[in-house]
Amino acid sequence: MAKHFLLGVVLALLASCKQPPQRNCTDFKTGEFSFTTIVDGEEKKTTFQRTLDTEVDYFEGHRDTSSVRWINDCEYVLKNKNPKNKSEEKSIHIKILTTTDSSYTFEYNAIGDKRKFKGTAYKID
Repeated sequence: MAKHFLLGVVLALLASCKQPPQRNCTDFKTGEFSFTTIVDGEEKKTTFQRTLDTEVDYFEGHRDTSSVRWINDCEYVLKNKNPKNKSEEKSIHIKILTTTDSSYTFEYNAIGDKRKFKGTAYKID
């Protein structure tokens, strides 16, 4: 009886275990990426190129440059180098949650803002 119980517990534990999400964040520290989001009900696409310390974003014909400060392999902070208004002065915290071979899912928010948003970026190169 005890053997059957122990076997049942072991099988239940094995069945309930699943692989943790993949997080190969270093694969996405640099490169060219695209990101699509919904703004005012309309789908908008941005592309960006990131080196270890700089990110250049291209959105609706405009180019923005931000400094990149890596906190760890999966988290970094963007600070706009040439903000045009108060909202652009706020730094953005980005945390990579999961990765695939060609994309990463991330969570982001303006530092000091409790609202968090999610997105997926796709590697272009």
